[in-house]
Amino acid sequence: MTDIVLVHGAWHGAWCWRRVVPRLWAAGHRVVPVTLTGVGERAHQFSPHIRLADHVEDVVAAMRAEECRGAVLVGHSYAGMVVTGAADRLGDAVGALVYVDGVVPSPGECWSTGNPPQVQADRRAAIAATGALPPPPAAVFGLTGADADWVDRRQTPQPAGVYDDPLTFDGDGWAARPRTFVDCTAPPLPTIDPSRARVRAEPGWEIVELATGHDPMVSAPGELADVLLRIAAR
Repeated sequence: MTDIVLVHGAWHGAWCWRRVVPRLWAAGHRVVPVTLTGVGERAHQFSPHIRLADHVEDVVAAMRAEECRGAVLVGHSYAGMVVTGAADRLGDAVGALVYVDGVVPSPGECWSTGNPPQVQADRRAAIAATGALPPPPAAVFGLTGADADWVDRRQTPQPAGVYDDPLTFDGDGWAARPRTFVDCTAPPLPTIDPSRARVRAEPGWEIVELATGHDPMVSAPGELADVLLRIAAR
């Protein structure tokens, strides 16, 4: 049995893993889905003062409470920032890192760092106007029909304080960990392009391509679960 910790991306919550979790349970693994402060079922805790460090602490606290050891720590999209920061603090509680179409930072970078200038400007304008990052339509993630409706109903505004918050971590220690990047290619989300380039330029990465959109836990849960099960079996 392996601990598999699932951390959702921006505007989402632990609900987004609903189609993946039963597949991991069925294989005998312990699954710890984490909802970050201010979104999902914790949207009532929304505050403009929430920072990246709060989200890192959400994951650290959950894994310590569950006494995880050698866990597969999975971060989707924005949560690539979060799981990187959590792994830096958790030592051998983390066995491997998985970035599901995730942001892959270098020390000192922010979530905003890899965004194109126009995206940065648009998001900062939204923050100035609303105090949050409003969710985009699920169609942006390649979802259609009932899947898009399901995600659109559940998305919540993202706490704005995390957008330009730099992440400090031990780059050498991070690079020594097993790391997998799940590249969602159909359609590819443009804001993830810097991470796609980074993992192909740096040594030590396993890259798995899935022919689905940015929310594979919704659009391709079986294929994503298979990737996680293979990593957990190592």
